[in-house]
Amino acid sequence: MKRRKRWNNYPPGPVSFPFVGNLLQVNFQCPRLLSEKFGKIISLQIGWKNVVLLNGLEAVKEALVQRSEDFADRPPFSLFDHMGIMMARYGHGWKELRRFTLSTLRNFGLGKKSLDQRVTEEAGCLCSAFSHPFNPRFLINSAVGNVMCSLTFGNRFEYNDEKFQRMLHLIEEAFNIGAGIMSQVILDMMPWLLYIPGPHHNVFQPYTDSFDILREIVKEHKETRDPGFTRDFIDAFLEEIEKAKMDPESTFSEDNLIFTVFDMFGAATETTTVTLLMQFGRVRASSHPAPPIDNVSIFPGRVHEEIDKVIGRDRSPDIEDQVNLPYTNAVIYETQRYCDVVFAGVPRTTYRDTEVQGFFIPKGTIILTVLSSVLKDETVWEKPHEFYPEHFLDADGQFVKREAFLPFSAGRRMCLGEQLARKELFLFFTTLLQHFTFHIPEDQPRPRDDGYYVLIHSPDSYELCASPR
Repeated sequence: MKRRKRWNNYPPGPVSFPFVGNLLQVNFQCPRLLSEKFGKIISLQIGWKNVVLLNGLEAVKEALVQRSEDFADRPPFSLFDHMGIMMARYGHGWKELRRFTLSTLRNFGLGKKSLDQRVTEEAGCLCSAFSHPFNPRFLINSAVGNVMCSLTFGNRFEYNDEKFQRMLHLIEEAFNIGAGIMSQVILDMMPWLLYIPGPHHNVFQPYTDSFDILREIVKEHKETRDPGFTRDFIDAFLEEIEKAKMDPESTFSEDNLIFTVFDMFGAATETTTVTLLMQFGRVRASSHPAPPIDNVSIFPGRVHEEIDKVIGRDRSPDIEDQVNLPYTNAVIYETQRYCDVVFAGVPRTTYRDTEVQGFFIPKGTIILTVLSSVLKDETVWEKPHEFYPEHFLDADGQFVKREAFLPFSAGRRMCLGEQLARKELFLFFTTLLQHFTFHIPEDQPRPRDDGYYVLIHSPDSYELCASPR
């Protein structure tokens, strides 16, 4: 407790233990239980590091929106200290990379019809790959990965391509390890471990192997690049490296290209894949003969009916159909809200001394924004702990977005790929529901609704049967 008493009006929190602080008390139930005892803003110690948890819409909104720059920095994690956009420290380099990445992605279709068409075409490839029965993770992950490949590498891969599948596997493994105690806490508490041989160095292997694959792709781009024609994101970045050769302080280097592509590819592929798996997990639950889970049995039929009425069977869904598919859109949004795909945002650090709801938070404090507490804030949502698409419908049945819907976080560090993810979630989901009804293979148990947490909340492995409509 001594550490907390150094500052006046520092947030309250549980008593910490020598050396480990509150590490042994931290788990995914921790924010809710601590919030009941200490309030919405809670202080912890992880080793010697000061950590503050922000819970609920008001606290998170004040920090990330109203005081956006104050909460824009990242902590210096041992494993991620030089990683692209996601974990880069706040400053000129990060701003330059983010600005370039956004403008380049727009040039290659983000926010344009051309990208919508790529997603729609990939959804068609996904439909063609369905067998009976099948585990949807492999196919969905491949389809989502291919959309990002088309932006970054300039081409898509066949789903059974060995190099493509190895890259997807390594990125998934890196996400899992990157969220573990070993990489994010122990190595930061005891950085001298990095200089001692041992099995703890295995945490770096998926990253090293992923970077090797990306370096090979970058090498191929350098060998085949035409300076007069920019094929994709990698080509555009290589052009910036050429321009910056005489500037020793430039952000544009081959290492930053590798790290940035890894960030974009990993974050966009994993979170969108898991969200789609959650969506079809809800569809799957609706087909089980046992009594329905809350009102989940209602929505697939309503979605089919709405899609048939608005789109029919003779054309592919278009992103402009969203406005005329309010219930379908509400189901997609409610899945993100209810399933807690990203329980907490990527850790931030206060860029300068600041305060939230009257509590003083000093510069350099690690901040965890508990997005789950916003998505299930009992003061905002009518049925926060139920799957209830009507959260996103008004009295006339029209779609309405809610202020507390923040699965992509908010502020200066909000998810770079939000616009792409929204397109993918809508177009993949509506295309598959347009063509198929889904059910559980015979003799499979009723699906569980919990799944497992690592960096993101993933559903347990399951199989589906897809019947053409």
